Amino acid sequence: MKNLYLIPTVLAPDTQFSDLSPQVIEKIKELNVFFVENVKTARRFISSLKIGKVIDEITFHELTKDSDFDKTFELIHQIEEDAGILSEAGCPGIADPGALAVDIAHQLSINVIPLVGPSSILLALMASGFNGQSFTFHGYLPIDKKDRARRIKELERIAHTTGQTQLFMETPYRNRQMLDTICKACNANTKLTISADLTSADAISKTMRIERWKSFDGNRLHKKPAIFGFGN
Repeated sequence: MKNLYLIPTVLAPDTQFSDLSPQVIEKIKELNVFFVENVKTARRFISSLKIGKVIDEITFHELTKDSDFDKTFELIHQIEEDAGILSEAGCPGIADPGALAVDIAHQLSINVIPLVGPSSILLALMASGFNGQSFTFHGYLPIDKKDRARRIKELERIAHTTGQTQLFMETPYRNRQMLDTICKACNANTKLTISADLTSADAISKTMRIERWKSFDGNRLHKKPAIFGFGN
């Protein structure tokens, strides 16, 4: 392999022609080998671009959080043509298992070429009004209620004491529970930002103090990909 392209995908359905650049679509058209988190959704995404590729002639390699380093290393070492990493949503390597392949590519002196596309984390940060010079993304918080509440209080404290924006996410079907836990655990004056379903027609981006979030209808977040954050 000479080049490994990091190829962003859409955050919301039916936004491929508004949110992806012609460069991204053209590169997908050129490549015939892809590393993907889910083959089924990757095939569906490429088909939606209507670029004339025969899907059955494309080689897909699954790359998940459970992928073995040594097996992936050997696979990448054997590929003789350019390849791409397709994120499940947004940008490869950002809250995405694509980082494993990128690490290996660097070790093998393969050119790593990131392409521009939507990132829910950066879009949420942009819309938050919080510190964009210093921030941390923590991914998923603990599932256990007590551990989750403890972690939320810790991130609230860090945001207040350091001024650093603290971002995190939740599985979409647990968004209402996350908001409920935050409202119960945090100080009424703490600022919370939530961005959900970004780039869709129903996108939500709001930053309010906890006392105002208590009256927000959490059903509006149900099953919608969301980014949460504390800031000053």
